[in-house]
Amino acid sequence: MIKYDKLWDTMKSKGITKYTLHKEYHFSKSLLHRLQNNEGVSMNTINTLCNILDCNIEDIATHYKD
Repeated sequence: MIKYDKLWDTMKSKGITKYTLHKEYHFSKSLLHRLQNNEGVSMNTINTLCNILDCNIEDIATHYKD
């Protein structure tokens, strides 16, 4: 299972909000919902988030064994 709990802390430290992702970077509300609920997203989305937040994948996602 992949969890995105670190994403919200990283966003806060970089001054990026969900509203910013939606309005400035055109993230759909359904994509934000999937991230918030630790549902599957594409690697392209993870890559985009890392570029926006100028961070590594470990700064936004954690893998937990099922």
